[in-house]
Amino acid sequence: MMDVIVVGGGPTGLMLAGELRLHDVNVVVLERLTEPTKETRGRGLHARSVEVMDQRGLLDRFLAVSDTFQVGGLFGGIVKPWPDRLDTAHPYGLSTLQPTTERLLRERALELGAEIRRGCEVVGLSQDEDGVSVELADGTRLRSRYLVGCDGGRSVVRKLIGVGFPGVPATVETLLGDMELAEDPATVEAVVAEVRKTQLRFGTIANDDGTYRVVVPAADVSEERATAPTFDEFKQRMRAVAGTDFGVHSPRWLSRFGDATRQAERYRAGRVLLAGDAAHIHPPTGGQGLNLGVQDAFNLGWKLAAEVDGWAPEGLLDSYHAERHPVGAAVLDNTRAQITLLGTDPGATALRELFSKLMDFEEVNAYVTGLITAVGVRYDFGEGHELLGRRLRDVELKQGRLYELMHGGRGLLLDRTGQLSVAGWADRVDHVVDAGEELDVPAVLLRPDGHVAWVGEDQQDLLGRLPKWFGAAAG
Repeated sequence: MMDVIVVGGGPTGLMLAGELRLHDVNVVVLERLTEPTKETRGRGLHARSVEVMDQRGLLDRFLAVSDTFQVGGLFGGIVKPWPDRLDTAHPYGLSTLQPTTERLLRERALELGAEIRRGCEVVGLSQDEDGVSVELADGTRLRSRYLVGCDGGRSVVRKLIGVGFPGVPATVETLLGDMELAEDPATVEAVVAEVRKTQLRFGTIANDDGTYRVVVPAADVSEERATAPTFDEFKQRMRAVAGTDFGVHSPRWLSRFGDATRQAERYRAGRVLLAGDAAHIHPPTGGQGLNLGVQDAFNLGWKLAAEVDGWAPEGLLDSYHAERHPVGAAVLDNTRAQITLLGTDPGATALRELFSKLMDFEEVNAYVTGLITAVGVRYDFGEGHELLGRRLRDVELKQGRLYELMHGGRGLLLDRTGQLSVAGWADRVDHVVDAGEELDVPAVLLRPDGHVAWVGEDQQDLLGRLPKWFGAAAG
């Protein structure tokens, strides 16, 4: 009997495995592919994911292999300067290709003691009140206390547990792939700039290995969505849209995506949970997909670990759906809006021009940037201080930085008064007395994911809040 089986070894599954191992949960990752993917679907981390990596001591690893970028808005093809009002100490994103992100998260999970098994395809699943039984394609049977499906938009786990995946089917489709270009870069840049005056779903991006990511609108919506386009089809669409195929050759991989948006009706069914693309699919506009999945795992990991370890308060594991389902729904909504802005008809063009003018207002730009980067996410913890439910930025303290104190994935009471106590919860919550100038409240209680669970200075009030997130006091 294992503690947790994670199905899917992409960024979401690997992030979750690392989070579980921080709490000594026995976790096995089952990945269908026999080798790590070379497909560069996800191309970077937004500000909230940068914060997440810093909170777990991983940011230096990412900075060593990534370039930073600052683009405000990045909404529907509209690019604005980075807003000054964004509430983060990490006002940038990281250009990190998905294979690199997966490698870094995989290395971390293995360092912490996770087991990763490749070539393992799940074909059967059942659960009872004690655990989950899994059948693999080779006949192997495994059993665990919990299972999390992180196995993508066509999730086998989601289908096996019968969770509905309602949504809106694709109305447009886009081809994308990585390949080499024979044309000189200056000509490519000039042609792309001209085409994008009217067609924002066309473009090229240089990769680190000398290839280019090429994106071009498909002629229509394919009935065989799982089938990759042919290279001839790709070149034909480039010539139709841009008047040239830039002499493309040597494709590394080709794919297609539509603007379909779907979301799992529930993120938990008994002892089985869903995260990442298994829980939601949407167009890649704004580059939110990989980030959304990593942040799902960051929310779920400590809660599932608490359940396995036996100290989770009632309803803690269900709060994963309650908090992350609305966040996923909001991403689906904003990607639908972006697809509309990317349209080529006169109405879409007029709407884009209007939206661009609105984003010249600093407050609008900050709101939209907060939407895309997820620093604006606030969970509903009820009435209270304006910080309640928000993640706290990386504030400066007299003894360093806040995020340096969160690498272990534990709760944290940051106390400026020196008069509070977490006696009874010291095995789950760290107590740090620090009167840093940047925090302008007496004390905050942070969950392991950095979201503010309590603000105040009254010990009895704190004692009323600790059990909600950290269970009964020990002893």
